[in-house]
Amino acid sequence: MKSIFSPLRSVAFVLGLTSAMTVSAAVHDIRVYGAVSDTTLLSTTAVQTAINECHASGGGTVLVPSGNYKIGSIFLRSNVTLRLENGATLFGSTDINDYVPIKTDYVSLRTHTPTIQLIYADAAENVAIVGEGTIDGRGKAFPKLSWNDEGITRPHLLRLIQCRGVRVEGVTLKNSGCWMQHYLACDKVKIDGITVVNRNNFNNDALDLDGCHDVTVSNMIADSDDDAITIKSTSPRLCEDIVISNCVVSSHCNAIKLGTETNGGFRNIIIRGIAVKPSADQSTQFFGYEGGIGHGAIVLEIVDGGTMSNIDIGDITIRGTESPIFIRLANRARPYSPDVPVEGIGSMERICLHDIMIDEAGPTGSSITGLEGHPVKDVELRNIRIRHRGGQHKVAAPTDEKIAEYPESTMWGILPAKGFWLNHTRNITFDNVTVETINPDQRKIYVSSDTEGLVIK
Repeated sequence: MKSIFSPLRSVAFVLGLTSAMTVSAAVHDIRVYGAVSDTTLLSTTAVQTAINECHASGGGTVLVPSGNYKIGSIFLRSNVTLRLENGATLFGSTDINDYVPIKTDYVSLRTHTPTIQLIYADAAENVAIVGEGTIDGRGKAFPKLSWNDEGITRPHLLRLIQCRGVRVEGVTLKNSGCWMQHYLACDKVKIDGITVVNRNNFNNDALDLDGCHDVTVSNMIADSDDDAITIKSTSPRLCEDIVISNCVVSSHCNAIKLGTETNGGFRNIIIRGIAVKPSADQSTQFFGYEGGIGHGAIVLEIVDGGTMSNIDIGDITIRGTESPIFIRLANRARPYSPDVPVEGIGSMERICLHDIMIDEAGPTGSSITGLEGHPVKDVELRNIRIRHRGGQHKVAAPTDEKIAEYPESTMWGILPAKGFWLNHTRNITFDNVTVETINPDQRKIYVSSDTEGLVIK
């Protein structure tokens, strides 16, 4: 820790800055280290120096006071809280040269090459981003150049890998170059009261939890072009022991999604009290369908091996989706590492969806589908009301099961049931499930094949 009589701190006193900067050794104001409220100038070095000194002194708070500060890549350290005051905004640089490519030693689908991000931490403990301020990645400045350029030529806004004891609270996160916030193989994560606006580029997810344990997400308001609440498993590490509650989300793609990557799988996950709605701003669209949730509202997938069990999703209201519920067990078999092939087809069982209201849906329908010899098992759907546009003639069940294709709720087009199409399932229970169509629809509510133990109450 520098002496309070260092030149930088002396300058602070001369400039008449508040003495609160130096009252506590645990608070490190970025202005003391040279940050300036001017988006024509980079404050990366000043912010990083404040973080480094805070960490070196045993931890504390790095304060971002009211103002507009431009940064490139910064790296959080253990025991450091980055606090943004009301009126403070960290703007990401629009020059890709201000982002530092970093390669982690954690092996997953998306870590084989160096990646760029605005805020990054790897194997850090007790890190936090809190406050009433904003982090704006200005991701529109980074055009999509290739199919898999997320994190390569388009920076993530926030990426934390192998971290333990993570808090993100209160802040507003805006305009990432791709995924907004990616938590990979992190433990003990608490996300509370944040606002996410991510509608300025391709792959603009709102939240990605990937192979994480012991996570709570609450009181998030999110509007994203791509998937909103997304739980992934891009390595053998399961996502498990996760509770997500009391959120309002909008998306052009999927609203609540477990998948697409599933190498490890998902276990002990509760999602409760979510309002899903179309975005109030339809001025931009990169993926999905115009006007609403372009694919699935609730999407559960195992397609790259892995297991799914003990999933409880309830107390959900959904307005504006093409396909309300999509449960899919298949065999895309994409490996997380080229030298570790996926061995065997995964499994899905012990899933409960309940107390769900769905309105203004498209006519596609919902589906629960497994594979021959690998059925989806033990699923309960209870107290669910669906109203959709309807207006369809009878449709034959698909003959191509698309076993290895990218899973999407609209992959077969209009489904043979106006309610649920079941294929390769065991012990599926529908209890007080109603389906209403605005226009007359000739399809049955339920259509099933290779289904045993189907109960409709």
